[in-house]
Amino acid sequence: MGLRLSLSIIAMGGATAGLSVIALGEDANAVPSFTPAQIAAGAELYEANCAMCHGEHMVDPGGGFFDLRTFPPEQKARFVNSVSNGKNNMPPWRGVLKPEDIDSLFAYVVAGEPRK
Repeated sequence: MGLRLSLSIIAMGGATAGLSVIALGEDANAVPSFTPAQIAAGAELYEANCAMCHGEHMVDPGGGFFDLRTFPPEQKARFVNSVSNGKNNMPPWRGVLKPEDIDSLFAYVVAGEPRK
């Protein structure tokens, strides 16, 4: 199923119009796109919070941590869950990182470095 959108145009005072886009479903195979600002913010958060284990630029320094360059772009919910709640030896970051920080981290992981 592709992305379904519902568009509604609302005339306000007859002189201006607003456009509202409501996503009713998501294409599970869609590769997300991000702004350069999102990726840059994610890179900063990654270096401050993740690089100590996952390595600079997501290159594992030899500790056997998950290679984030292979993370599937279509699995954002899995990423958010793992970062928020922790996984295996990774601690939970909920309460440390805001949801928008985790979104920026996802942008960096998916689009900030060459994929492996």
